Amino acid sequence: MNRPVAYACLALSMSLVGSYVALSKPLTAALPVFLLGWMRFGIGGMAMLHWLKKPAGEGPMTWQIRGLLFLESFLGNFLFTICMLFGVSMTSAVSAGVIMAAIPAVVALLSWIFLRERLTARVWAALVCALSGIGLLAWSHASANNTAAPGAEHALLGNLLVFCAVICEAFYAVIGKKLTGTLTPRRITSLINLWGFLLMTPMGLYMAWQFDFTAVHVSTWTLLVFYSLAASVWTVWLWMTGLKSIPANLAGIFTVMLPISATLVGVLALDEKLSGMRLLALLIAVAGVVLATLPNGKTADHTVADLIH
Repeated sequence: MNRPVAYACLALSMSLVGSYVALSKPLTAALPVFLLGWMRFGIGGMAMLHWLKKPAGEGPMTWQIRGLLFLESFLGNFLFTICMLFGVSMTSAVSAGVIMAAIPAVVALLSWIFLRERLTARVWAALVCALSGIGLLAWSHASANNTAAPGAEHALLGNLLVFCAVICEAFYAVIGKKLTGTLTPRRITSLINLWGFLLMTPMGLYMAWQFDFTAVHVSTWTLLVFYSLAASVWTVWLWMTGLKSIPANLAGIFTVMLPISATLVGVLALDEKLSGMRLLALLIAVAGVVLATLPNGKTADHTVADLIH
């Protein structure tokens, strides 16, 4: 595959991540969070049934690998989905996109803490950018709250939940580094999606039992299918396809598309307003993404491929 096509795959993958983060906002307005998460894993699982089959060259699965798979799903699928969906329902898609831009920097920080990977001065600067962007959002929401803006009292909690989702996603990436040495990316993705479905089933069934499905518009069901496939299947396939031809440290730059895409969808599709303060926070967050992922002339020890659901 030539480089322009690989670049397009990487950019489209991250753009889809940003778009489904933003588009989950109208979904949470139409469907209970636990029901939405349960159906997301169910639809994604049906699309990945052929990925569950054990490859011929895969060795026996140890109890350690099984435990890591469960932990990967519990943090990176189950808790991530709950925090992200509840958070997006309380804050704006633009704000969620800015906060999600902190993922590469938080992954680097956790890799330093748990995997003893070296943190460069540039990564520390990326962490400062990420925290500064989130701080600007918190300050702008606090100002809105002082002026009694509708819903402003919930925005800070929503932003906090989205940041909790970022931490869950970062743990997902760190644990994923352990798993990729034993299992293929497709196998990991399908197995943790199955665990996510099982973990979400009790609350999902409870919500489904008392939910009026006839009240849901056809457009919402269409959006749900898009969200499920984008979150569970398409983004993974596009990212892995691009990584075949592009070094991981260079591919990481394309995570910049996540906050940009989420912001564009929020402004253009959800009629959210991009204030000067939010724009400044977005620019700072984008700078942090570039700093955290910019190639340094040698192949990085880790990959951001595990950032995708």
